[in-house]
Amino acid sequence: MTDAPDSSLRYEPIAVSDDSTVVATHVPDPASAQGYQSEAALEQEFIVQLQAQAYERLTITSSADLEANLRRQLELLNDVTFSDPEWRWFFANRVASKNEGIVEKTARIQEDPIQVLPRDDGTSKNIKLIDKSNIHNNRLQVINQYESVGKGGGVERQHRYDVTILVNGLPLVHVELKRRGVPLKEAFNQINRYQRESFWSDAGLFEYVQLFVISNGTHTKYYANTTRARRIAESEGGTRRGKQTSNTFEFTSWWTDASNRRIGDLTAFTKTFFAKHTLLNVLTKYCVFDVSRTLLVMRPYQIVAAERILQRVVASTNLKQLGTPAAGGYIWHTTGSGKTLTSFKTAQLTSRMEGVEKVLFVVDRKDLDYQTMLEYNRFEKDSVNGSGSTAELKRQLQNPNSRIIVTTIQKLARFIEQNKGHEITSGHVVLIFDECHRSQFGDMGSAIRKAFKRYHLFGFTGTPIFPENATGAKLDTTEAVFGDRLHTYTIVDAINDGNVLPFRVSYQNTVRVADHVTDKDVEAINTEEVMLAPERIREVVTYVLDHFDTKTMRGQGYDLGEKRVRGFNSMFTTASIPALKAYYLEFEKQQAERKAADPAYQPLKIATIFSYNANEEIEEGGILGDEGFDTDALDGSSRDFLEKAIADYNATFGTSYDTSSAKFENYYKDLARRVKDRDVDLVLVVNMFLTGFDATTLNTLWVDKNLKSHGLIQAFSRTNRILNSVKAYGNIVCFRNLESAVDDALALFGNSEARGVVLLRPYADYRSAYEKFVGELVESTPPGEEPVGEAAEKRFVLLFGEILRLRNVLTSFDEFAEDDALSPRDLQNYTSIYNALWEKHRKSEKKEKESILDDVVFEIELVKQVEVNIDYILMLVAKWREAKAAGTEHVSDVTEILDALDASPTLRNKRDLIVAFVDAQSISDDVGDDWRQFVSERRDAELDALIAEEALKPDETRAFVAGAFRDGAVRTTGTAITKILPPASRFSKDNNHSSKKQRVLGNLIEFIDRYAGLA
Repeated sequence: MTDAPDSSLRYEPIAVSDDSTVVATHVPDPASAQGYQSEAALEQEFIVQLQAQAYERLTITSSADLEANLRRQLELLNDVTFSDPEWRWFFANRVASKNEGIVEKTARIQEDPIQVLPRDDGTSKNIKLIDKSNIHNNRLQVINQYESVGKGGGVERQHRYDVTILVNGLPLVHVELKRRGVPLKEAFNQINRYQRESFWSDAGLFEYVQLFVISNGTHTKYYANTTRARRIAESEGGTRRGKQTSNTFEFTSWWTDASNRRIGDLTAFTKTFFAKHTLLNVLTKYCVFDVSRTLLVMRPYQIVAAERILQRVVASTNLKQLGTPAAGGYIWHTTGSGKTLTSFKTAQLTSRMEGVEKVLFVVDRKDLDYQTMLEYNRFEKDSVNGSGSTAELKRQLQNPNSRIIVTTIQKLARFIEQNKGHEITSGHVVLIFDECHRSQFGDMGSAIRKAFKRYHLFGFTGTPIFPENATGAKLDTTEAVFGDRLHTYTIVDAINDGNVLPFRVSYQNTVRVADHVTDKDVEAINTEEVMLAPERIREVVTYVLDHFDTKTMRGQGYDLGEKRVRGFNSMFTTASIPALKAYYLEFEKQQAERKAADPAYQPLKIATIFSYNANEEIEEGGILGDEGFDTDALDGSSRDFLEKAIADYNATFGTSYDTSSAKFENYYKDLARRVKDRDVDLVLVVNMFLTGFDATTLNTLWVDKNLKSHGLIQAFSRTNRILNSVKAYGNIVCFRNLESAVDDALALFGNSEARGVVLLRPYADYRSAYEKFVGELVESTPPGEEPVGEAAEKRFVLLFGEILRLRNVLTSFDEFAEDDALSPRDLQNYTSIYNALWEKHRKSEKKEKESILDDVVFEIELVKQVEVNIDYILMLVAKWREAKAAGTEHVSDVTEILDALDASPTLRNKRDLIVAFVDAQSISDDVGDDWRQFVSERRDAELDALIAEEALKPDETRAFVAGAFRDGAVRTTGTAITKILPPASRFSKDNNHSSKKQRVLGNLIEFIDRYAGLA
């Protein structure tokens, strides 16, 4: 069944092309060389191999040589000869404008590669920078050890880039190599440093780089010049303009063959990825520069899926198979692997094929219609046409300029019913179904397939319907409805590649029975009557509230967009609307009780959403029931409760939604946005949000319903999207016994070995590795000592980084709290050393000499997992005050406070405040009240000094700062910052408006960071 070979291997000969971007099957060459290989030897071997693949080898050492070669290559590509004045104008205005950076140059390559040259004789000439219509017209060259001088920390530093691929003279691909045995991440870090310090130097031609390749000979990966990680604004002394990028190693990609076998060895990678047609296809066809100005490069399995659909369209058209299963097929790509990007690129490319009149992307729920529209238009503005009604769908179908249309299967079925024999049903149409199951198998799907005559039917799914999980009288499977499986990428493939996270599943027993009761007896009493018992609901809610901070890592801060947030958020799924109501009210009750008992308690922001047709039992086959936006079918009690829950939401967020049709749909959209922005802590659902909803900040799913098969994988997959280094797994907490259902689902949608890949390993495995690294650390740097010399410092950083990564996983196991191989004091001291090395390294960037620590990763985000917070510090101060009052004060009490401060990266910049507060404490002081007053006075005094020093507008500045504390971020864009600055003429001779703005922003960011969370 799931192990059957892809039917695409039986491809019709007419559709087979030698120019497939991804090689069908890669067979590794037997290893021959056995000796040590230096980085220089690896680089030379790589270049020789490129030369054998028809790359021209050049020796270029200066920007003048690079520009001269670019001029010659563009002349050859465009069959033109530039005069010197023409070239100077074209280079300065159309290639290397001083006002452009990475974003503008990427836009030119991806969106506007043909530039207009005004000729000396008054005519105009179109100049291609890259030929996208015929990729074989482009010329590839390779250079190495190109030298550039940039600035790091305000000091000039010389850089030598390893290997660069020139396409028509422009550096579009850069390769950074490390010798075998060196962590691949060091090459990644080195590229980040180049981007930051020197790619913009000279004429800025290296800002044209679209793809980076990193390799240590054994492992090789690639990624776009801007990954999906957030982009940040960086100021470098006014010498650099615009926005730079903050890349994340987690979003680098492996290259594979069409069967998802990894091609990591540099020699094999070069033969495949750097094959001329492959590299040029990736650059010209399989990159997406989205509306947020972020470049996305497709992964190999996405490219294979798109090309196999294109090949099937061509083959079936030529063989006159339109309207039959042979004209279509389905793509099985696991949930979270980027199906939306794959389907978008597929729709985009098929819409441009000769003879294809329309591409219809069909979803099966209105909420997915909205989400798909958002995603598609994120990839390319106005690239698709929505259809808010059947009448609008009809207009779009009749509009020849609407090439790609997103609609629901319900609207498409209504259109067909109301417009029998419409001319579009006889046109050459490509139908692409998202999540090809459920409604596509019913009467609507049959009506659509019957109405269209000349169509191709393709489906994308992460959880296909096989005979084992088929439902209905006919037991339809995905293959029976859509045709051949064209490509497969399972959850096992995705986790192995690091494209989604594994799951950590724990089971909490909430139904206790006598020892003599058998499993069958337990199943018999596993009814909603038992599950809805108030005692059980109370116990589950207590567990969630007690463990919420741990499961969602609320001790951890990270940047999300322009704000700083702590930890992740979660979703709680129930079996029915009555169950959801009971849980919501119990959460409300217990949080109120905790707030009454402790005024400092911060209640979770809890929201809920549901509608009619929320089945109490999972459908046969594990398919989750659909929930629409129509609340009219809800019974009176459920609708009244939903009104109350939405009113609570309105009170929390200042909105005005209700259960009426239009407002409920907008409530859905607003809630979805706030979950993604981590404004909501916990959302209670029945089925809604469990399929097709992606929020990278979700890390925990609390489950109190019977899930299996398709629905189980879909629901679990809400938690395993990659976000940052702290989010290492998706957390699943089950309040029902789903262990066998989990195993069955993984076997069905992965393989028999899937459990070992998809689920975190047992506690003992991580504990054993942790103990090993702790032992090595203690041996090399005994407690009380520090590493001496750069080599020892690097070893310390690497060892402690491994310990932090393992702790990040181990903290999800309850037993680790009593089983830590490091004492709290030793952990604190080692963390202090780690932080000191990080600060030392950051300061060393101002030196011309490079350090071996330059490209070693510091896991500062993970350090914050183990750091203390201000509450802990105040507890130590109170303890010291009590000892002082009792006459038992010891110098170690103050030392403990100082050690705790040194171990905390977020409190180090507050050290002087806390030390001053300790010095001011008397025996009779109340620590908490005095601390708040102390911080308030110092904060106001420092802000007044800043206002005076920079001559800022006092009222406007205080309002700006108050807003920054409220939002958790300083707004660096917009007009708010300019309103607090003193008046200045932009045209005066000594105008320094820009540098003043940057300096004030820097001071305010430092001020906010210093006082955030202290009072």
